[in-house]
Amino acid sequence: MKNPIPTTDAVIAGPDGRIVLIYRKNEPHGWALPGGFVDAGEELSKACQREAREETGLDVEVVTQLFTYSDPRRDPRKHTISTVYACTGRGDPKAADDAKDARWFAETEIPWKDMVFDHAEIVRDYFKWAKTGERRKL
Repeated sequence: MKNPIPTTDAVIAGPDGRIVLIYRKNEPHGWALPGGFVDAGEELSKACQREAREETGLDVEVVTQLFTYSDPRRDPRKHTISTVYACTGRGDPKAADDAKDARWFAETEIPWKDMVFDHAEIVRDYFKWAKTGERRKL
């Protein structure tokens, strides 16, 4: 049996409360949080910052770790475990690397039905935390 693969995702919030989503260039296509695989020898929050920069062009600051998502069905390609960080960022995201598009979204503008993986669930958890300070429970 193969072990799960560690990944990280960034919920990048701007000063106005909007967050950045990317539209994936590769399968599965859809809107997602910037993120990706952790490299060997890389610390998780550094991987988060690197992936955010590679996919959006933004330099982000990690604020806090939100939660680690590990449902074996979260990624249809393989079993991944994603540690998700709340981050801050400024500027205009520019799609690069695995991203076909990258833009800011207010909570009311999130394309919920077009989100891939478990990212709609993660974004809902993020907005709940941002409003109440309450984190997802196991």
